[in-house]
Amino acid sequence: MSTEKNLSIAHLWFEAFNAHNLEKLLSLYDDDAQHYSPKLKIRQPETNGLVSGKEALRSWWQDAFDRLPTLHYKVTSLTSNADRVFMEYVRKVANEEDMLVAEVLETKEGKIIASRVYHG
Repeated sequence: MSTEKNLSIAHLWFEAFNAHNLEKLLSLYDDDAQHYSPKLKIRQPETNGLVSGKEALRSWWQDAFDRLPTLHYKVTSLTSNADRVFMEYVRKVANEEDMLVAEVLETKEGKIIASRVYHG
């Protein structure tokens, strides 16, 4: 895929996430996509931080949207190549300290096949 297409996916990802539009967010992912997150590792230790497939993604994000109705990401940087886009953003939730986050979306044939979150 092109750098521009991956940047477009990232913009659509933020738009869907910040609107808490779960169906639009999931539409960006391959059916067998994997997602790793330190927050997932804490909330669901049995996963060791990794879930696979859209139903697992749906469950994870629906829980986050339900628990954190003010959850919002503010983009600070996007860097893309033909295989992935590296996103840096600030996680904002009312009554919580802002958190700097980096996330990599790996893509293939127009879909996200893997995502990895890093806190720092």
